[in-house]
Amino acid sequence: MTDGAGTTGGYRHFHDELALLKQRLLDMSERAESLVALSVESLVERDREKAVAVIEGDRELDRMEVEAENLAISLLALQQPMARDLRFLIGAIKVSSDLERVGDHAVNIAQSAVRLVDGRTAAPPMPALEDMARRARAMLSDALDAFIRGDGALGRAVGRADDQVDAMHEGIFRSLLTYMMGDPRLISSSLELLLVSRNLERVADLATNIGEDAVYLAEGKQIRHRFDEEPEEIRP
Repeated sequence: MTDGAGTTGGYRHFHDELALLKQRLLDMSERAESLVALSVESLVERDREKAVAVIEGDRELDRMEVEAENLAISLLALQQPMARDLRFLIGAIKVSSDLERVGDHAVNIAQSAVRLVDGRTAAPPMPALEDMARRARAMLSDALDAFIRGDGALGRAVGRADDQVDAMHEGIFRSLLTYMMGDPRLISSSLELLLVSRNLERVADLATNIGEDAVYLAEGKQIRHRFDEEPEEIRP
């Protein structure tokens, strides 16, 4: 890392700010995970208040993204980092954007919950959605951990886990299609549940993106979903 000030004090300041950025990303991840969890709770419990809390809470995540992005850009502009620090800051900007989008998907799920509550329509049982949500949230947590630690192996594991979530989405689609064919009264609610499943799949995709960024940070290599490849020699 090239220190713009050329002093030990400037170097220490850079790493203090880098630590702050890492904490901001961890806080964003925790907030995004909690919004996803609350959105699914609002759906399962038909709790309109929880759904509204998700929609309102997304504004905080938007604010956190702006703060994290501004901090990363400031460090890029003022400190002229190199090698691993440079990769981290570039990745941090992408990660903060992905986490903000997770919040958007939580809002989409909450809006589906509101429509189901307000419509007072029967819906088919779909416990697989709760399992899918747990898996997507675990992927998100692991992906952030991998990025903060620069753990390429964990980043690859997140990508492989995405295949399971994709398979669950396909299974939910088939189940809901069966329900809709069997009882036309369930078409409207089934379509809402299908939308929820699609949003959870997108959360897992965003976690996969972060996992890719972790691999790039650790190995200096863009893998683009090729998680089965062996890592190359790690660069400084």
